[in-house]
Amino acid sequence: MSRRKQLYEGKAKILFEGPEPGTIVQYFKDDATAFNNKKKGVITGKGVLNNRISEFLMMRLEEMGVPTHFIRRLNMREQLVREVEIVPLEVVVRNVAAGSFSQRFGVQEGQALPRSIVEYYYKNDELGDPMVSEEHITAFGWADTRDLDDMMALALRVNDYLSGLFLGVGIKLVDFKLEFGRHWNEHEEMRIILADEISPDCCRLWDLKTNEKMDKDRFRRDLGNVEEAYQEVARRLGILPEGGPRDHKGTGTMQ
Repeated sequence: MSRRKQLYEGKAKILFEGPEPGTIVQYFKDDATAFNNKKKGVITGKGVLNNRISEFLMMRLEEMGVPTHFIRRLNMREQLVREVEIVPLEVVVRNVAAGSFSQRFGVQEGQALPRSIVEYYYKNDELGDPMVSEEHITAFGWADTRDLDDMMALALRVNDYLSGLFLGVGIKLVDFKLEFGRHWNEHEEMRIILADEISPDCCRLWDLKTNEKMDKDRFRRDLGNVEEAYQEVARRLGILPEGGPRDHKGTGTMQ
């Protein structure tokens, strides 16, 4: 099989041209970054685990009526997704004070928030992904008010479902980041759908009893046992590959 055309390489994934029009192959890397790419490393097996975790969560959300770009998993590191026009925003939903939120507002980390808080960040590494308001978003044309209404509604639905799902396996969903895209169907009708991934890379997940961190904060804060934390999330969700996160190397072919 001829080598596929690479479309984009990000910090955690590589995108390739898909086998059918309107599709993309999303490849999950083991590379890890933090603090706007200032800290870099490799978490062995992370790509395999994130692929499986994101597949599982995207499929569950589709069953709940949340539209996503996910089509199917191709192999241990790749999945087929719908091609979308990414909205240049990160939508962050916070249930518990942690990270930059605690620093900005002087709220003790671990304190439950009065209600879930949704924040928007402009996706721009050079600017440090600044926090933005609806006024900024609509003024610069990154999204219109209808897009924002759709993203807000979907983000809150995702939060409701994932909070319950993780609670059932003894994990507290502290906060998480979502990305959305514009997808056009065969009738040229556009709708906002969930894109990117949902994994310990973009969620803060704490053990319900001990508050032990089970996400990328272990890498950010040099807490160690990063691979084990990701594996534990997959294990509790019932999706850890038999024998651990093994896979074949290389991205040249699809299974």
